[in-house]
Parts: sequence; structure tokens; C-alpha cells
Amino acid sequence: MEGNGGNGGRVYVGNLDKSAKRAKQLVMGKLRMGKAVDWATAFSLWPVHLTTSCCGCEFAATWSPRFDAEQHGALPWVGARQTNMILIEGTVTKKMACAVRVTWEQMPSPKFAIAMGACAIDGGIFYNSYNIVRPWEIIPVDVYIPGCPPRPEAVARAIIELQRKIRKQRVASKWIEEGWRPDREYVKPKEDPCSWWRG
Repeated sequence: MEGNGGNGGRVYVGNLDKSAKRAKQLVMGKLRMGKAVDWATAFSLWPVHLTTSCCGCEFAATWSPRFDAEQHGALPWVGARQTNMILIEGTVTKKMACAVRVTWEQMPSPKFAIAMGACAIDGGIFYNSYNIVRPWEIIPVDVYIPGCPPRPEAVARAIIELQRKIRKQRVASKWIEEGWRPDREYVKPKEDPCSWWRG
């Protein structure tokens, strides 16, 4: 093949998918980029502001000046597409389950969930109600916070526990390497939580 200068040149074409995979392994493995990704994700938790029940007051108090959860690297945000964490704040009704699932599906990966309050764990005082859905039935939950209502300190502690989980289990860097989280596959709602709305 002749170049502009008259010198013969060669072009090597190989398997681009294989080359990209090797480059990703190099960046995430030998260059230790995975630790930086996990550290950055752990301290960039942006919970979506989705109040499902009365624990929303404690959610607000957690980010108030007195407790200031922003110092832990978490900042609430209003748009689901710009967040990576969801806090289930207490009871989830069948109608609210649709909003939770739609919000979860709109969030970019890797994404995380914290269930706060006795009602989010297993129904709380509404344990035998016909219109209650357990959060772990519609989305995968990483950390549970007991209490009715849980204190803002407990919410901050749950954020710290989630950060430890991200860094210890390499959740974010594994997602970049593998493209998905196998621990999230098992949570598929048995029935469509939005069936009442879709008709």
C-alpha cells in the first residue's frame, strides 16, 4: 500500500471487540483504575428525591444543616436520570410501587437502594394490609434501616455502610468490567406494579 510519501505502509485489522476487552482489562487491572472508580462511586451517591411515606421527614432531616449528610458524599437530586441511589422511605403502596419501579428503571447503572423504616423492611404497622408492597419485591435493596422512624444518624450510617459495600465488593468497577450486576438479576416483579395504571 502506497502512502503519500511513496513509502510502503501496512494496516493491521484485527478483532476490535477482543482489542477493546483487552484494553478494558488493562485499565481496570494493571493500572488499578478499578479502585478509583469504586472510590468515586462510593463518594458520589445521589439519592433521588422520591418520598413514598412518612419517613420522608427523616430523609429531609438527614440533609439538614444539623446532620449534613452531604459530608458523606451524598446529595439528593430531583431527576431520576441523574441519580444512582434510591431511598425507599417507609411504606410502599401498590400505586406507589409503580412510581418506585419506573424511577428505578430510569436510573443509570450502577445503582443502589436503601430501604428505611420498619414499613420498608416488612410492612411495619401495615404488615397485614391488602395494599402494601414490600420494596424488595420490586427492586433489589442493598441496605436496610430499622426503626419507626429511623433517626437521621441511622440514615447517615446506612450511607456509610453502602459506601463500604461498594468499595469492598468492587460493585462499580465490576459493573464496568462485566456490564451488569449478577446480584440484581433475581429481582423481577412477579406482576407488573403498573398494571393498575396501564390498563
